Amino acid sequence: MTLNPLKLTILGITLALTNISFAAEQTFDISDPAAKGLAIAQARKAADKGWQSSESQSQMILKNAQGDISIRKFRSRALEVEGDGDKGLTIFDTPRDIKGTAFLNFSHITKNDDQWLYLPALKRVKRISSRNKSGPFMGSEFAYEDLSSFEIEKYSFLFLRQEPCGAQQCHVIEATPTDRYSGYSKTITWLDTNHLRVHKIEFYDRKKSLLKTLSSSQYNLYKDQYWRAHQAIMVNHLTGKSTEIITESLSFDVNFSTKDFNKNSLKRIK
Repeated sequence: MTLNPLKLTILGITLALTNISFAAEQTFDISDPAAKGLAIAQARKAADKGWQSSESQSQMILKNAQGDISIRKFRSRALEVEGDGDKGLTIFDTPRDIKGTAFLNFSHITKNDDQWLYLPALKRVKRISSRNKSGPFMGSEFAYEDLSSFEIEKYSFLFLRQEPCGAQQCHVIEATPTDRYSGYSKTITWLDTNHLRVHKIEFYDRKKSLLKTLSSSQYNLYKDQYWRAHQAIMVNHLTGKSTEIITESLSFDVNFSTKDFNKNSLKRIK
């Protein structure tokens, strides 16, 4: 599912798991909180360029308030697009009742993202309206708007503070969506100062109340440059439900092109 501002991006739901990379700790000696927040966001975005394509195998674990669990397995493909947002494709393999369900996401830098969901039981492709992107994705605690690549132009930023997060120090950044249809009034993200990896994100609803918290862990380094979290857990504080994404395998430099991300071929995807 590439998270929100400075978020875990769930591109096709790799949660990629966080298209975030950073070579070494960088200081941001800027006094203005808005300028400093933007500078950190820009550094995070710039450091992630060049990953090109990826493919992963993951499982999604849904838990209700009573502790009952259901498990889904899916594949994700992601393609970096020069001059625009990334493309992502997610295909569910199990359980049997959702096998073949596919989600296609075209992120954009400034305009609304394009999203489609293929439902094999209905044999039709459903377009996700920008007005409905705050709705839950496949019954999980992730919303459709959580599934897009991180684009700086769609938020305003504010540096709040620096504080410990586990054994590390973290920048704490507030991001406010500019899209009036967003389901969030703001998010607050904890990024470690060494690599700008997301450790936690708090999502606030339109009434400015804490709605969800996303925690990520088990980071691996790929291609000596790109950090990816292999575990991410989204907890809904209103319902007591949670969704966990575990990445079981991840590879880069896959031979994908834009032709492999086509809404007209969703029904034929295997």
